[in-house]
Amino acid sequence: MKDVLDELAAARRRMGTATLPAGEAYTIELRRRYDADPDDVWDAITSPERLSRWMKPVTGDLRLGGTFELDGGEHGEILRCDPPHLLRVSWMFGPEADAWPGTSEVEVRLSPGPAGDTEFELVHSAAVGEPMFPTYGPGAGGVGWDLHLLALAGFLGDGGTLDHERFQASPAGREFSRRSAVAWGEAHLAGGGEPGRVAAAVEATTAFYVPGDGAQA
Repeated sequence: MKDVLDELAAARRRMGTATLPAGEAYTIELRRRYDADPDDVWDAITSPERLSRWMKPVTGDLRLGGTFELDGGEHGEILRCDPPHLLRVSWMFGPEADAWPGTSEVEVRLSPGPAGDTEFELVHSAAVGEPMFPTYGPGAGGVGWDLHLLALAGFLGDGGTLDHERFQASPAGREFSRRSAVAWGEAHLAGGGEPGRVAAAVEATTAFYVPGDGAQA
């Protein structure tokens, strides 16, 4: 359990703002360090074979201007690709999302760390007014990204894969998701969220990721 929670604590979280093609957006931002060089991290997030081992299987025309689709339904266009430093994609979920282009983007930035490691930054921008935020706040996407970056840490560390469904149902996974929801609530407060709405969002996020446990958020 301690190692899993140490991985959660390794990330810095914040909310910010951005401008997307569709207009004003909020951002959820994760920063952490991985004990691997940028070329290795870049390959892990762009190679279909390696991506499927820590995130989800991916298909598509995986080049600048091409499109991708993950096994869970997330899909989009590859908007920028500067190996091994920056990847930006549009990020849509479900076929109905295609009716609102330019409303969600994910950007990953990699830079060399001081010891041959990698400074990793992920920024997910979503248009203000998207339907999940009023209920879940930044935890709507933030807890999911925390889970994926935990899996990436394990994969880069020893090549291991994480069974996401089994982990999320385990005591360690439930505690990880619970604490992630709280951490995103803290980022929401620091970003100017109203305390009552933040508390409600943390409770809703916890109930979603840790069914039957929302009252403990």
